[in-house]
Amino acid sequence: MQKSTSSQIRKKDTRDKIELGGLIVKAGLRWEERALLLGALIDFRQRVKQDGKERQRLTIIGTEAFGRGDD
Repeated sequence: MQKSTSSQIRKKDTRDKIELGGLIVKAGLRWEERALLLGALIDFRQRVKQDGKERQRLTIIGTEAFGRGDD
């Protein structure tokens, strides 16, 4: 039973990572340097923790992009 649970956890983790990579592609950032992407994400994390309005603004932009099916 535990082996099955462990396998399910690994599969979910893999799926989450694939979906997150898909977001990078959807944002048009596929060909950017990985260090740049990581730096941008770290900076983003710090900014949205401090600014609820920025979080809300970016959520609206992302929701609209999902609705348009931007690739």
